[in-house]
Amino acid sequence: MQSARGLVASLNANKRYAYKIPESVVDFLVIGGGEFGLAIAQRLSLRYPTKSTVLVERHPHAGEETSSRNSEVIHAGLYYPPDSLKTRLCLRGRDLLYEYCEKHNIPYRKIGKLVVAHNHQRPYIENLYHKSMKLTWPIHSKPSDKPVLPTELLSGDRAREYEPDLSKDIVAALWSPMTGIVDSHTLMATLEKDIIDSEGGELVYSTRVVRLDPCKRSNANNIADSTAPEDGWVVQTVTGQSEDSDAMFARSVINAAGLSSVLILNSILPNESRVPIFYARGSYASYSGPGVSNVKHLIYPCPDTRGTAHGFQSLGTHLTLDLQGRVRFGPDIEWLAPPSVAEKRADEETSNFWMQHLIPDESKLVEMHRDVTSYLPDISIEGLQPGYVGIRPKIAGPQDGFRDFIFRSDYPSRDTRNPMISLLNIESPGLTSSLAIAEYVVEDLLSQQNR
Repeated sequence: MQSARGLVASLNANKRYAYKIPESVVDFLVIGGGEFGLAIAQRLSLRYPTKSTVLVERHPHAGEETSSRNSEVIHAGLYYPPDSLKTRLCLRGRDLLYEYCEKHNIPYRKIGKLVVAHNHQRPYIENLYHKSMKLTWPIHSKPSDKPVLPTELLSGDRAREYEPDLSKDIVAALWSPMTGIVDSHTLMATLEKDIIDSEGGELVYSTRVVRLDPCKRSNANNIADSTAPEDGWVVQTVTGQSEDSDAMFARSVINAAGLSSVLILNSILPNESRVPIFYARGSYASYSGPGVSNVKHLIYPCPDTRGTAHGFQSLGTHLTLDLQGRVRFGPDIEWLAPPSVAEKRADEETSNFWMQHLIPDESKLVEMHRDVTSYLPDISIEGLQPGYVGIRPKIAGPQDGFRDFIFRSDYPSRDTRNPMISLLNIESPGLTSSLAIAEYVVEDLLSQQNR
């Protein structure tokens, strides 16, 4: 089993940016322009049209990190514990996403998926099937007599009727008709347009958060009462290559910064309470060659659960199709070792070490070929080419079990209702869950504070 070390890094650890009096006020500040940040900002701007919602993203464009480096799969909700946020938000998000794609003409296909099993893996897919039959409709969904997660157990021969190229060693499969694929870039562009077209929404790119402070009106060292009508957050940002920061007062902050979310959270926590982040690299390979001429659906192997029912680290090296029908395999998983630095010096620059690991190479192709030929035996290694690489933000290492999505609320003082909500460990099925995550943050976590 791989070993990994978490990095406990903090924003402004080097104390480069001193506290500043804010010069502007915003009702909702969303940090991070990936799928989740865009979905939350979109929902806030529509839910509260008379309030200001500002999204800041450090890159020049939306979704340049994890959001543009995934499988673009709309998951059905198969894998995780029934009462987990991952299951509840995936089920709800799946339906919201299909509806949103239909309404806005976003390219997608409900293509279906086979989870294929060798003889020793048969109990795993049988457990998935029985779990799927017991799931109930999540909150905010309209109850229906139909199963929330339809599935069907297939024999190996039946599975090969769906996918003739499957290995004869595949003895069973679970069919999931609700699984699909989506054009994630068009999805994000549509969310951007919704925000821009709203009355109070604003997108600010090439702008990074460099300091964040809880603001208490009673503290004379913070901002003047005339500027801060209530407790909240003072956030400093730097745009482009500027050396100077700008400060704003935000009544509520949604920390949806993905790979940087822990960095922002740790800046307001004492050293002993800071949260480590683990970096898991996933490589994808494109494929053109024999063994896939009949493929029409997504094909997933059974994941490595490492002896637990739900504690797997990835869903295995699976086959996905893009909307043009091109085949790709991945992702695998490789744990990255962060730089060995004193934790008090681990800052934004240190935590960005993962950027040098985004260049795909051929080092994983032999291992990937071995994995995929266990269920598609005619795949040739010559047909595999390095595709792209993504980094998953995790709050647990490879030895740990299942970890759910985390939505953490911190407050500038005990008696305030203006939180900073940090989204942590938002990995797969994050794309599928994005609109449900926005619904949960806005309607369940923020709505009581903003009535």
